[in-house]
Amino acid sequence: MAMSTALWSFALVVGLLTLTPGLDTALILRTSALGRRRRAWGVVLGIQTGTLLWGALTSLGVTALLTASHLAYTALRWVGAAYLVWMGVRMLRDTFQKLRAPDTNESGLLAGTDSASDGWRQGTLTNLLNPKMGAFYVAVLPQFIPVGANHFTMGLLLTTVHILIGLIWSAVLIGFAQVLHGWLRKPRARRLLDRITGTVIAAFGIRLALGD
Repeated sequence: MAMSTALWSFALVVGLLTLTPGLDTALILRTSALGRRRRAWGVVLGIQTGTLLWGALTSLGVTALLTASHLAYTALRWVGAAYLVWMGVRMLRDTFQKLRAPDTNESGLLAGTDSASDGWRQGTLTNLLNPKMGAFYVAVLPQFIPVGANHFTMGLLLTTVHILIGLIWSAVLIGFAQVLHGWLRKPRARRLLDRITGTVIAAFGIRLALGD
């Protein structure tokens, strides 16, 4: 496989994966729609930081050890599942607390300033605590490395393609979410968004725990 063919083929695979609605999409849309633009970009950069680390570790062969070790994979899966369920349940809990208390513009997960660093930590944690990302890279990345190519260099190049596609799609999501910002000034609309997002995140956590 020629390098150009490998890059375009990998771009197609990860492009379809990126466009598929999932946890990352829910986090970015929700954060941006609530007017937290800097935090939303922090989440995006955190997610891409996690992608870069998974790609680098896979290229070094480290994540192959993780997938080969059932105990390590299971431990990371349960930690990641617990984190996602906690995040989702907290979002849902906050929406019901608002029914009994004066409404605020954001739940506890987004309280405080519009901080890119807070978003980056959330995005990075969410990505790195998902062992399926590591399993995906171990299974897919080697298939697109041409024979004779340097595994680490080519692996990072392929990962960079994934990151660029992710950044472009995230920019589209953030732009779209700004359209919803006016509607989300209504307390009922914010609660609805938080309940949908919280349910999606908790469901991902439960699915991860069950190993589906």
